[in-house]
Amino acid sequence: MTSSRRRITMTIAALALAGFATACGGVDKAVNCTSASQEVTKISNEFTQAMTSAAADPSALSKAADEAAGKVKTLAGKHDGELAAALNDLASGFEGMKDPSSAMAGANKIQGFITKIQSACS
Repeated sequence: MTSSRRRITMTIAALALAGFATACGGVDKAVNCTSASQEVTKISNEFTQAMTSAAADPSALSKAADEAAGKVKTLAGKHDGELAAALNDLASGFEGMKDPSSAMAGANKIQGFITKIQSACS
């Protein structure tokens, strides 16, 4: 193979490799965001159920909030960048729900944290 053909082949190979890396990065982000979204939905549903059953026991609400925060922090540890930051913010939101009045205020903030997660995934 002549020198110019070798350079063209190397250039095409490099461009193809860069294209695969970009495509895989996009697919990887989509997979990460989908799994994170599913897990956040599951954690939120579990917390909502615990909150409902904790109406008569404020200590149960605090325990449920701590469990939800721990699960979200673990999830955040599996990701990086904006997604991890948004998940950590959500965990902080759960940590702030220690009694019925803080739970009501925190519930209003949760949607903002969910929006941050969606933004990190778009």
